[in-house]
Amino acid sequence: MELKKSKTYENLKKAFVAECCARTRYEFVEYGERFKGYEGLATIVDKIAYQEFNHARMLYTKITQANDGTINNEEICVGLPFRQKWEMVENLKLTAEDEGDEAVFYGEAAKTATEEGFPDIAKLFDMIKEVELKHKKIFMYLYEKLKEGDLYKSETSKRWTCPACGYESTGEEAVDTCPLCGAKAETFRINFPKELML
Repeated sequence: MELKKSKTYENLKKAFVAECCARTRYEFVEYGERFKGYEGLATIVDKIAYQEFNHARMLYTKITQANDGTINNEEICVGLPFRQKWEMVENLKLTAEDEGDEAVFYGEAAKTATEEGFPDIAKLFDMIKEVELKHKKIFMYLYEKLKEGDLYKSETSKRWTCPACGYESTGEEAVDTCPLCGAKAETFRINFPKELML
């Protein structure tokens, strides 16, 4: 089957648009967090936004491989969520839900690509699906910790590093204010469980 005439090609286009839009939504979320002083949280969301950019880049590459010189403009019809507002905690929950929805799409798209004889694209969809599932876990972890006020606390002693000046402290929670430079705890790097490390 020719890629350009397949459902897999349509799924590539939809996925590309969805990844571009996810990146932009997450940049909005990151902007809101940074605006409220949550540099550590914003840095994580910014990393995930960059990963979404790279998903879009790989999808774009697959789309352009189907270009035989006849692709100029493509019609793409895809549903996109417009739920995020300027509410920091709720946005983390919504981004987790978005990632879960994307993972479902990628699972279905991988199955279609396999059925249509595009194993390399099926593998790409499957790999992106796994990353989206990890993103979902990260966003839910951040949502739950921030909602409960435990984002800068740990059940065990951890090293907390101030990103502004490098001051380090060890304990079950970050210092409220860095004693060296005065940065607030919200700027500190967040300590993730190992399975959620970016």
